[in-house]
Amino acid sequence: MPYAKLFRSRWAALLWAGGILWSAAEFVGVSPGKPAVAANATTETDATGASVNGDDLAILANVINGK
Repeated sequence: MPYAKLFRSRWAALLWAGGILWSAAEFVGVSPGKPAVAANATTETDATGASVNGDDLAILANVINGK
């Protein structure tokens, strides 16, 4: 179905968009049992698994900025 014909009908466009969202959910997957982690949680780790704090991040920012 050509896109010009698809978007002439509001309902056809909604069904098409729903199919895109459904496909994305199927591809990525949904995990309702896994709780979301807060942004300020103390469980932040680096690539090696060591814990990271604000001082470490400030040092890294200074290195990146060349200070």
